[in-house]
Amino acid sequence: MNQLYSALENYYDEMVEIRRYLHQYPELSFQEVHTPHYIANYHEKLGLEVRKNVGKRGVVARLEGSHPGPTVALRADFDALPIQDAKDVPYKSTVPGVMHACGHDGHTATLLVLAKAMSEQKDELHGTIVFIHQHAEEQAPGGAIAMINDGCLDDVDVVFGTHLWAVAPTGKIQYNEGPLMAAADRFELDIQGKGGHGAEPHDTKDAIVIGSQLVQSLQQIVSRRTAPLDSAVVSIGSFEAKNAFNVIADKAKLIGTVRTFDPAVQKLIKDEIQRIADGTALSTGSSISLTYEKGYPAVVNHADEARLVASTLAEIDAVEEVEHRRPIMGGEDFSYYLQHRKGAFFFTGAQHPDVKEPFPHHHPNFDFDERAMLIAGKSLAALALQYVGADAKVSV
Repeated sequence: MNQLYSALENYYDEMVEIRRYLHQYPELSFQEVHTPHYIANYHEKLGLEVRKNVGKRGVVARLEGSHPGPTVALRADFDALPIQDAKDVPYKSTVPGVMHACGHDGHTATLLVLAKAMSEQKDELHGTIVFIHQHAEEQAPGGAIAMINDGCLDDVDVVFGTHLWAVAPTGKIQYNEGPLMAAADRFELDIQGKGGHGAEPHDTKDAIVIGSQLVQSLQQIVSRRTAPLDSAVVSIGSFEAKNAFNVIADKAKLIGTVRTFDPAVQKLIKDEIQRIADGTALSTGSSISLTYEKGYPAVVNHADEARLVASTLAEIDAVEEVEHRRPIMGGEDFSYYLQHRKGAFFFTGAQHPDVKEPFPHHHPNFDFDERAMLIAGKSLAALALQYVGADAKVSV
């Protein structure tokens, strides 16, 4: 693998150039047009077999080695977020209100350059490498399930992916056997009360007071209805009730999220939200309707492949630490790949060197240490080559 690592290092400047170009021209989930064209064109110039419009907007490229072996899929996402880029950098987003605030530009640049480096050693490569470039990770129902339904995992034996993690130091790899990221659901509670004059609350059914009561009751689900060792989150992110200062609202809307790992806990919480809504409506004489949308399932790594991440990546010179970490409550639709094929997902530390307190993902000032892309590329390469077998050494 030494020569493959050297190739990645030689192409590091190109990797940075690609990442910064994509950062300047981001595209929102399910609106990606230029980005998949750019990706497909890059792979075609490498001479790879390329499928476009996979699951409508995704791109899949295949590198066939000259020797038989398993098929390994490596995945990167390429959509951006509806956030105004606040960074003062030369590669700042040129699209108003849209930016790469989660590192997907870096994921794409890493996978493209890795494909270039590996294609140059095709004659010594065993097996097949499938490069999956996925659209719409940020917005449910996501691009993964559509691409899977369109055959992106056909003939694939194992799938690996990584996320550049700007809140962990560069050089650190984080993984877990089993659950790594939570199922992420969305719900809305629409309250219909009875509005009226602010001076005559006794003639109203105040939707804001009813909504406030709901917020308080919902917080007791995790603390009083779920078992202490069952991880769960219920959060209200939006409370809408627009009226004048002296008008009591007749309508209000709560929007929130539920995060779980266990499907049984997920069902319990959904049922409890409905029970609380029904009970509150009855006690206040209002009408409350629940809309509950299941999002991505939990990311659950397969044990053998997670252990392969730990043992293999610890041997990479730029990796200073491989850390077994607790699951986080964020969501990721890589979960669908792991429901269909064995594999693993892990975090590649990418804390920006110029920031003592790194901005979190999805922040207007988000950025990451671009050197982490090189670690991510080496990590994915090492996993792919390790999986196809000891006899598949590429230019050691």
